[in-house]
Amino acid sequence: MQILTPRVFWAQRHGEIYLRVELSDARNLHISLQENTLQFKAQGHGAKGENEYEFRLEFLESVRHEVQHKSTPRQVDVRIRKQQRRWWERLTLQQKKPQFLAPDFDRWLDESDAETELQAKEEEKINKISVESRVHKDPYVGLKKGYFFMYNLVQFLGFSWIFVNMTVRLLILGEDSFYDTFNATADMMYFCQMMATIEVINPLLGLVKTGFFPAMIQVAGRNVILFVIFGSLDQMQNKPVVFFVFYLWSAIEIFRYPFYMLACVGTEWKLLTWLRYSLWIPLYPLGIVAEAIAVIQSLPVFDETRLFSLPLPAALGGSLSFSFMLQIYLVFMFLGLFINFQHLYKLRRRRYRPRKHKVQ
Repeated sequence: MQILTPRVFWAQRHGEIYLRVELSDARNLHISLQENTLQFKAQGHGAKGENEYEFRLEFLESVRHEVQHKSTPRQVDVRIRKQQRRWWERLTLQQKKPQFLAPDFDRWLDESDAETELQAKEEEKINKISVESRVHKDPYVGLKKGYFFMYNLVQFLGFSWIFVNMTVRLLILGEDSFYDTFNATADMMYFCQMMATIEVINPLLGLVKTGFFPAMIQVAGRNVILFVIFGSLDQMQNKPVVFFVFYLWSAIEIFRYPFYMLACVGTEWKLLTWLRYSLWIPLYPLGIVAEAIAVIQSLPVFDETRLFSLPLPAALGGSLSFSFMLQIYLVFMFLGLFINFQHLYKLRRRRYRPRKHKVQ
């Protein structure tokens, strides 16, 4: 009976040998090392179709009798450690290379490249040890994690309550819910947005590494809309724009806060991570548009009531209308959109940038 041999590709490092056996859906694997000789036998789909394949390799020098292997749907990977860390001139004891054996160019390095790689790894290891020895562990790291976890939990619960409340009211009342959003959810939104000022303070205290300005732009911008536009004008509180502003804010935050909350305990849900770094792409610009509409709708009200207008000398016109200041604010609002959009895009690109695969 003819013995079928699979295609075997090999590469080496100073301390290890790598074998890649081209055998799909391998099963009944039998891999052993006896007296410096590797014996391989398995059932699978190889060059001759579905059959039993086997091969035998007698190594050039001594190896440790520890074989690590991993079977995938396409191949079987085998790793063997050399007895002595040195470069071999060939793989097998016999000078003539077996016909089924070939270099694995995906892993292949010549001796000088392997030495360079080994030296780089050693330097990286030394540098890591050096850095770790210089960095002092923060004695308050547990307290900080607890503080951030509780803050994000409270904010998540608050915005979740707003989002669920508005969703249920929308399903029950339909469009009528647009006109009573402020009275139904304002107290909780006030609480959450006042709590959000902590996100501006944290970078100033050095508690987080995120930038101060992106946090300030978002928190200050929302608080202008909430406290000045909606909170101070009764005429604005029953407008549908309140619903869209509050709904878009809460839709973003019910994914952002649990992401940071889980990060405090070293946990990650990939779907939640993707939502945190992707949902802002449509929702954040829509939120700014809704805020801009609220500002525009408030301009006639501020002109009529003269609320927050600044008195000026008669020679300068008597007063400076707050609506004029809001028109200037609209320009800065879209400038803030551009700044924060760039910031969020950089965070997303850093999170999902393709990683370079190192030769192993």
